[in-house]
Amino acid sequence: MLGSRLSRLQGFVYSHHFLSGVRRGLGVLLVFALAFYGLGANSALIAALGALCVALIDQPGPLHHRAREMLGGVVLGALAVGVTGFASSHPVGLIIAVVAQTFIFSMFAVYGKRGGIIGLACLILTIVTMHTPLTPDQVLAHASISIGGALTYTIFSMISSRPLQVREEEQCLSVALFATADYVAARGEMYDAGIDIDESYRQLIATQSRMSEQHQAARDMILRGMNKASVSRSKRRLMVWNVLVDMINMLDMLVATHTDYTLLHRKLAHADALLFMRDALGKMALELERIALAVTQEKRLTRRNSVKAELRALEFEIETMRRDGYAKQEPEAYALCVQILRRLRNINRVIERMVEQTHFPKNATPLLPAQLETSLSGFLSRQSFRPGLITSNLRLDSPPFRFALRVSLAVAIGLSIGLLIPQIGPHGYWIVLTIIVIMKPAFSLTKQRNNARLVGTLLGCMLAFVLLYSTNEPRILLIALAISIIAGFSLLIVHYLSASVFNTVSVLIVLHFLLPESFDLVSERALDTVIGSLIALACSYFLPWWESRSLPSLAAAAIRANENYLRAGIQTIHEPSADPLAWPLARQSMQVAFSNFAEAFYRMMGEPLSRQQNVAEFNNLLIQTHIMAAEVAATVHQIQAHASDSTPATAILEQLADALKNRDLKSASMEITAQSPEAETPDWVYPLKQLQRAIQGIVRESASLHPVAQP
Repeated sequence: MLGSRLSRLQGFVYSHHFLSGVRRGLGVLLVFALAFYGLGANSALIAALGALCVALIDQPGPLHHRAREMLGGVVLGALAVGVTGFASSHPVGLIIAVVAQTFIFSMFAVYGKRGGIIGLACLILTIVTMHTPLTPDQVLAHASISIGGALTYTIFSMISSRPLQVREEEQCLSVALFATADYVAARGEMYDAGIDIDESYRQLIATQSRMSEQHQAARDMILRGMNKASVSRSKRRLMVWNVLVDMINMLDMLVATHTDYTLLHRKLAHADALLFMRDALGKMALELERIALAVTQEKRLTRRNSVKAELRALEFEIETMRRDGYAKQEPEAYALCVQILRRLRNINRVIERMVEQTHFPKNATPLLPAQLETSLSGFLSRQSFRPGLITSNLRLDSPPFRFALRVSLAVAIGLSIGLLIPQIGPHGYWIVLTIIVIMKPAFSLTKQRNNARLVGTLLGCMLAFVLLYSTNEPRILLIALAISIIAGFSLLIVHYLSASVFNTVSVLIVLHFLLPESFDLVSERALDTVIGSLIALACSYFLPWWESRSLPSLAAAAIRANENYLRAGIQTIHEPSADPLAWPLARQSMQVAFSNFAEAFYRMMGEPLSRQQNVAEFNNLLIQTHIMAAEVAATVHQIQAHASDSTPATAILEQLADALKNRDLKSASMEITAQSPEAETPDWVYPLKQLQRAIQGIVRESASLHPVAQP
């Protein structure tokens, strides 16, 4: 859809990724310009490299977290420059120093993504410092200039970011809304009778995993500075809060509409009802994209993609089913259609309210004001940089330890090639740089990064060759350099291949300015990249950590999180006002555990076939845990809507929770019926049966996977 693609391009331009790319690119260029006019070309390059490595650490996020991480990067970067500089005059000492630092900084993977980025930034400083031997006096001067550039960038980033805090919150929320739109569209495709259910399910789960990551990023960015006072002072913050709450509520409604799509396709394959469901969700996805754009552009939005026609048509189809006796012939399929209609109506109302929030209505009040008065810290991700995490992982059964050994081996091989082949030696640092950028803790991620880096670098070399061959005009090259740096930073997270293209162009233009007489820059970088990629690929088979070793524990964690989610739902039914945050916190924990399980499973699917174990079992378990989470939400909502006759339902829920904990298939197979044959079937019966089937599926699959089967 052209409209959707255009909105995504606009969304990127207005996103925090692009804003962050502009800030980081301008910061590095500013440091280079100041050092160039004050200290000269060589010192400018050193200062810019210091700024560049801190800019890598300067990822989108809360301001005080970024400041802490950047200052930590400055200190660690100074140590890296000093150690490497003092060892640079001694070939053997240099190899030992670089390999040792590679191991230490690679161990920063124990701190997660942000820790890995800090380690990578310090390693880049290590690699570029080894390029030229330095005397002790030169080392001190080099380190001072590098620290000065890093601190100058840090100050620039803090000053430029402070006035844009609310703006960055809006942009982060916009990215989360785009991810939600992707999920809604994927849910809509599930109603297409002509699709492959299994393949569509895999895409749906992968989309949900990406969405959960963006939702958590939005929570971390928005909730840290959100309270009742800040919302009351700022209309923009009020809009951000209300849209965030509505987005999460809408997701809860969508999850609660999950059902057996195979049943729908079998019973209603040729009915128009499925088309109306699919089209309604498709239009809602488009409207969510428009809301995402409106939020980040701070403009008023008028509803364009109305779903009134689809909802009325679906209502007519359901009424026709009822008149024709379909409700008695196929009660489960009919009940499901009624449930979906109700949920689509509720979602439509939420979208209308989100559209209204973009107008900043004068009478707007915060949604869920009670949550603003309590601590929201439970919804935030936590980042710990305790040194004990590194020392406790110094063992062979630790994935970060194995990763550090792999990277150290690859770097040692790269350094040896530079020393053994004189023709490569002067630019051999690029081989090592390629290795540390490519290699990741997971085998599949290393393979993906390897392909993207290799293709991106070669394309960047071709583009730079054309540019440098076409013109030698400094102003044109400086403009191309600025564009390349900003684009490289902006696309680093969004599209790594494109980022590699622009980063390569940036480096080659800088080297052209420093070494205008050199005619082999492009071919040298292309050759070094190929060598580095081959080394990284070969070493990725050294002490690899195959995902099949992590999957049992991650699957068990996802099952426990689902059990806790179910028990929190039971508690909500018994005492709705006891702890209003318990249910949403349990839901968030469930989503995080499920995403970890799903991401590990899909990483395993990118590994060699010989290393993929129990694929069918883990795939089924993944689907069943997804279904269970959906049906927990659906069942709890239905029981709450019929509180007068909820006692039998809650008793069954408690029995199912115990059966899941104990992996007891017999206990999970009790018969679920209405209270009496004459009574009308309550609305909670169907989702409760679906929940029961999902739990039965989890227990069965757990029995075939011994490590997972342990409660």
